[in-house]
Amino acid sequence: MSAHAESHDHHDDHHDDEVVSHSTLGGYMLGFFLAVVLTAIPFWLVMGKVIPDTRTLSVVLLSFAAIQIVVHMIYFLHMDTKSQGGWNMLALIFTLILVVITLSGSIWVMFHMNANMMPGMSHDMTQQVKNLP
Repeated sequence: MSAHAESHDHHDDHHDDEVVSHSTLGGYMLGFFLAVVLTAIPFWLVMGKVIPDTRTLSVVLLSFAAIQIVVHMIYFLHMDTKSQGGWNMLALIFTLILVVITLSGSIWVMFHMNANMMPGMSHDMTQQVKNLP
């Protein structure tokens, strides 16, 4: 056997060691059940006006949304720290960092644009300017 064929065989054996997560019907059903529950509870909280304070309600809703994202990533996208040698998780972390930078930067810019408007410029004045011929 040539040296190239031996190295090729060794290379193929290395790929067999990698663990690939295969989901079962039970796993999909559990993920679906969790997704339905994590959708129904916030819907009930909003429609039943269970939490009267809007800030508290917003935090609770965002928490349920974050949990639901994790459920979808685990049960439907099969993401974990071991898949693809950790590259999927690294790509996710990089994406989250970019989203946080983009959103926080946009909010910061919009806040400062609003705070630094020209003196005397109000909402009523801008409506009058728009109505001019």
